[in-house]
Amino acid sequence: MNEGYEPERTFAALPPAHGRGFASSWWGRAWLKALEDTALDGQQLKKGRRLAREGRVGAVSVRPGRITAVVQDRDSTAYRSDVLLQELTEEEWDRFLDMASERSGHIAALLDREMPPHLVEDAAAAGLELLPGIGDLEPECSCEAWDHCPHTGALCYQVARLLDQDPFVLLLLRGRDERWLLDELQVRSAARAVPGTADESSAGSPASGPASRGVRADEAYAARDILPPLPPPPPLPAEPGVPPSLDTETDPAEGVDPSALEFLAADSAVRAFAMLAEALTAGHGRQPLAAVLTPEQDAVRLAADGRPDARLAARLGAVAGRGPAGLDAAVRAWRYGGAAALAVCDGEWLPSPDELARARAQLASAWEEGEGPQLRAADNRWTAVGAGAQLRLGPDGRWWPYAEERGRWVPAGPAEDDPAAALAGVRPGA
Repeated sequence: MNEGYEPERTFAALPPAHGRGFASSWWGRAWLKALEDTALDGQQLKKGRRLAREGRVGAVSVRPGRITAVVQDRDSTAYRSDVLLQELTEEEWDRFLDMASERSGHIAALLDREMPPHLVEDAAAAGLELLPGIGDLEPECSCEAWDHCPHTGALCYQVARLLDQDPFVLLLLRGRDERWLLDELQVRSAARAVPGTADESSAGSPASGPASRGVRADEAYAARDILPPLPPPPPLPAEPGVPPSLDTETDPAEGVDPSALEFLAADSAVRAFAMLAEALTAGHGRQPLAAVLTPEQDAVRLAADGRPDARLAARLGAVAGRGPAGLDAAVRAWRYGGAAALAVCDGEWLPSPDELARARAQLASAWEEGEGPQLRAADNRWTAVGAGAQLRLGPDGRWWPYAEERGRWVPAGPAEDDPAAALAGVRPGA
C-alpha cells in the first residue's frame, strides 16, 4: 500500500431494526459471538442491543483497526464510541492473498459479497484469523466505561448488520480496503495464469517485477471465445454515495483544509453518479466526449453546483479570477447553460456579415411592426434602450437574455432560438 494511505468508509445511520435479528449471515453471527462471549456484563449488552434496535447509532466510520460512531442514550445524551480490532501484518496479508488467489472460488465469493466457511478455514490453516475471537473486540467510549458499555455494544450490533451486507467491512477493519484487495488478487491470479511466472518469481528473476505481471494481450485475445460473457452492468443506485467524513481524531497536515476536501469529495460523488447514469443510457458509446474544462471554468462549475459557503466561494473566485460580483454572474450563467453560457457571459465577438444578416432577420420577424423594443447593437449584443434588458447572440445562433442590475449586465435566463422569447422573461433589477 502507499505510504501513509489509510482507507476509510462511512456508512449512513441504519433505520431501527424492530422485529428482526442483527445478523443473518454466519460471519455476522460470528462477530456477535465474539462480542457476547467477551463482555463481562450481559445486561450492558442487552441495553446496547436495545439502543441499536431503536436506531440510536449514528453514521459508522470503518478504518483499519477501528470502527467509530456516535451513539445516543435513551435520554438523547450522545457518546463517541470506538471498537478496536487488531490489524493483520503485511506478511499476513501477503499470505492471505497467496491463499485466496490459488482458488478462484475465494475470489468469486468475495465479488458476491460473501465470506464462505472454506475461505475462513483456508485462512486459518495459513495462520490467519479473519473473524474476531474472544477478547479481540476492544471497546473505547466517552462514557469512560472500562468494559463493553451499552454504546460500544450498540455499535457492534450495528456493524453486524453492515457485515451481513458486505464482508469487505471486516477486511477493511483488518487493514485493507476492497479496491486494494481486488487489485492485488487480480494481479496474483493473472501472474499464476502465465506459465513459468511462479518459477521466475521464486528465482528472483528481473521478469518477476511489477511490470511483468499480467497476461499477454495476444493470449487474452485468443481466449476471447472460451471466456464467459461479461455480467450485465450494475443497476444505477438510488442516489450518489456518501463521501467519507474527515472529522477524525487525527489533525490534518499543514496546508490541508478538511472542509474543502469534503466539499470536493461530495462533488466527486455527485459527478460520478451522473456519469454512471449517462453511461447506462442507450447509445452512450456513440456520444461525443465532453470538452475538458479549464481550471477557471471548473471553479465556476464547483461554485454553481456545490453551493459553497462564503469562505470556499472566495477561494473558488480567486481560482476563476473573479471577485464576488463577477463570480455571481458567472455562476448564474453556468446554471443557465454551462460552458456555452459562460463563454457568452465573458466574451464579445463580432458576427460575420452573413451571421449579422440572419440575426437582423430574426429580430425583425420576432415582433409585429412597431411592437418590438428599440435595440442598439454592439458586436453580438443588442441592448433594449431604456428597458434594462439585453440580448446576446451566441456562436451557435441562440439568444441569451441579460438584465441590468446595479450597473452590471447579468444572465437572466436560458438561451432561446427566438429572440422575443428570450427577452420576454427579463425583469431588470430582479
